[in-house]
Amino acid sequence: MDSNYGIGTSFRLVISFLGLVSCTTVVEDQVPIGDKVGTGIELEIPEGFPSPVYMMDNPLTEEGVLLGKRLFFDKEISSNGKVSCASCHNPHLAFSDGVALGREGVSGNPLERHSPALFNLAWMGNGLFWDGGSKNLESQALGPLTHADEMGMDLSELEHRLRQDPTYPHLFEDAFDNGVSAGNVAKALAQFQRTLVSAKSRYDQSLRASSGVSLSESELRGLGLVRQHCGACHSGELLTDNQFHNNGIDGDFSDLSHEMIHLGRYRITHTEGDVGAFKTPSLRNVMVTAPYMHDGRFTSIDEVITHYTSGVADVETTSPLLFQQTGKVGISLTDDEKSAIKDFLETLTDHDFISNPSWTVVN
Repeated sequence: MDSNYGIGTSFRLVISFLGLVSCTTVVEDQVPIGDKVGTGIELEIPEGFPSPVYMMDNPLTEEGVLLGKRLFFDKEISSNGKVSCASCHNPHLAFSDGVALGREGVSGNPLERHSPALFNLAWMGNGLFWDGGSKNLESQALGPLTHADEMGMDLSELEHRLRQDPTYPHLFEDAFDNGVSAGNVAKALAQFQRTLVSAKSRYDQSLRASSGVSLSESELRGLGLVRQHCGACHSGELLTDNQFHNNGIDGDFSDLSHEMIHLGRYRITHTEGDVGAFKTPSLRNVMVTAPYMHDGRFTSIDEVITHYTSGVADVETTSPLLFQQTGKVGISLTDDEKSAIKDFLETLTDHDFISNPSWTVVN
């Protein structure tokens, strides 16, 4: 997420017998898990990607990932037994939900922020959520599990329910040395989500001569325009700098209601320069993850491009990356250039990832 623009390549081996993902390989060595061992899994790193953020106290294991996948798709871990993680993170939409502010939670109330897509999370070492309020996937998992408008689950009740299930106690014993616990639920979910690697788009294939895939003239032109105008924030192989920027979608931050949730990164740091700054999402799979922005206000990629060309608010904390050398805010693009950018963005859809047949409900 920090390197220069350019995109990676392929993976080595698949855990086909688990039907999990196409980005991991079983390691011969056993991984210590407290007083026991698990079957180690090595995360495959696409060429050019930086090193993942490893959690030494929650190593990837075959048993942990399998448990995490089951939990992710299980509605019984919500208070009313009707909401799973996948309810707001549809695998076929790159684990996004396709709506601005979801109402799939147990309360039926709209969420305060747009549900982000989930992929390449193993490289997110600078905080989760739109404002970076969670330091890692383990702590992040507890947020939606307990939130009154999401899964609304009491953690003691969650542990009780899992212990009464005929299958879960055995799965937890296989994955962890201390069985069923809310902490291990979070660890298992984190392990599964770290295996959600997306790096096999048509653009990725075009970088390998052996693939026989090439980009059109318009797509290549769009690539150059993205590098020129968007690459400062959507940088590196992951197409995000993993940082927080005020991209000028709001000009008034006087409303402090909703626990300052619309003030962005400022809500966490209380640093004036972070007012209105939100996490940069990846451009990967962008054409299947509408609507856009932290509140889902833009329904199409055309609206996003229009914002950056003529709608950026010039406020004190607007990112300097959005200003031209003349001092004018926003990006100057012709209609043909906008079309080329959209053509290129289409090449970033990882169809293997969003159509993976292993993304099925596990009950």
